[in-house]
Amino acid sequence: MNPQDILRYVDSMHREKNIDTDLVFSAIESALQSAAKRQYGEESDITVNLDRSNGRIMATLDGQPLGDDQIGRIGAQTAKQVIIQKVREAERDSLMTEYREQIGEIVSGIIGKADGGVATVNLGNVEAILPRSEQIPGETLHANERVRAIVFEVRAAGNRVRVVLSRTRPQLVQRLFEQEIPELSEGVISINSISREPGYRSKVAVSSVDSQVDPIAVCVGYRGSRIKAVREELAGEHIDVVRFSDDPQVLIPNALQPAEVEQVLLCDLIGRAIVLVQEDQLSLAIGRRGQNVRLASKLCGWDIEIMTGGELEEQIERAVTGFSQIDGVTEEIAQALVEQGYLSYDDLSVIEPDVFAEMSGLPLETIDRIVEVAEARAEEAEEAAAEERAQRREREKAQKAVEAQGGEAPTGEAATSEAPADDAGAEQAVSAEAESVEVEAESPEAPVAEAEAEPAETEAPAEEAEASADAEEAVAESADDSQETDASQAQPTAVGQDGGDVDGSDDPQRNEPS
Repeated sequence: MNPQDILRYVDSMHREKNIDTDLVFSAIESALQSAAKRQYGEESDITVNLDRSNGRIMATLDGQPLGDDQIGRIGAQTAKQVIIQKVREAERDSLMTEYREQIGEIVSGIIGKADGGVATVNLGNVEAILPRSEQIPGETLHANERVRAIVFEVRAAGNRVRVVLSRTRPQLVQRLFEQEIPELSEGVISINSISREPGYRSKVAVSSVDSQVDPIAVCVGYRGSRIKAVREELAGEHIDVVRFSDDPQVLIPNALQPAEVEQVLLCDLIGRAIVLVQEDQLSLAIGRRGQNVRLASKLCGWDIEIMTGGELEEQIERAVTGFSQIDGVTEEIAQALVEQGYLSYDDLSVIEPDVFAEMSGLPLETIDRIVEVAEARAEEAEEAAAEERAQRREREKAQKAVEAQGGEAPTGEAATSEAPADDAGAEQAVSAEAESVEVEAESPEAPVAEAEAEPAETEAPAEEAEASADAEEAVAESADDSQETDASQAQPTAVGQDGGDVDGSDDPQRNEPS
């Protein structure tokens, strides 16, 4: 092998593949040594060294130097294959080192393939992948389009490097802010915390080392130009920029903007913050599907619960009553637990025994028993809530099925007409209905109950009463025994005190869906 060719090859690998020259020299030495052992035997003592300055090969066999002609007769093809393999491994290791240093950093590339699933992104010296799970929901990527993402994961795949990108991580928002806002790189302002639900909303807490600089105004830019550029890169995702504070009493109301907060109660032992708001601010503070309070909790690092003052009082009263029912827990202990933020059996089931002992003065054996009871009751409450949710879903499903059929649930006459019946039963029902209608037509218009309650207004003259009695007697005599029996069975249903129809469809209680 020509020493000058070796030097040119090493230099080319170093410049094109960014591989250290020592790695290339070592790969060539290893390849020549492997090829020599195949020729002279695996047990032979062969050493091969390359001069880094002039590229000359110095080899020995059992302590005796090998000449250039002997080295040249070594299997060149074998040496070439080993060199290629070693160079590929060195190239892979170099790329692994390069991109592992960029984990969490933003990179820019050209989309090679995007078919709705995994997208490939050409970063120049490596082809990265952008999985569907790491793409912004609702975003559509197209081939030959430039995209920016952060390096999420780097791993080896044989002799290749697999770089996984992400556009859903909060780091992407921070890196885009740093690219658009020079004050961040200069250290005038800083991003202290970020919470994000990709494709929907992000909250960014910023602060400034200079009291004369408003960090929110700097991030938003003139007429929102800076924040607009970030939103466009994130497919129109909403971004809330809030002022950071080390005091949770200040940070939590800032994080819940645009809702107005009345008071913040901190429960340090369990990391909970109870936020009190007015009734008209409740839905705004919680946000759509709980998004606002969820992002605020991530931003502040506190478990935030939104409620009104009345709800808090009710919850405190229920907690004190429930805790006091556990054997060994007095009302004073229950009150102390509530003051520390323990408002449910679920909270009590995860309390630290040492903290409980210090708070109540009870022995650890009693505390363990109290915690076991709280765990059991928490499980019962969870099962009851799950059953209630299942029943509610079933009711909603039934209601949707009825609405899909274009009508209401069958009640009254419709339900009666749909019920299966034999021919004799149908004839009997028709006879009873006809008889009851006839009796109803002959009966007085005023119900009996009303006649008794208001005799002055509803009492009929004696002649009318006698005529009515004669009419009823005539009807009774004209009916045969079977019809009289059917009419007597149907009459209580047909003619009630409210004067409803035969099928009872006018009765509001009968028409209510079960």
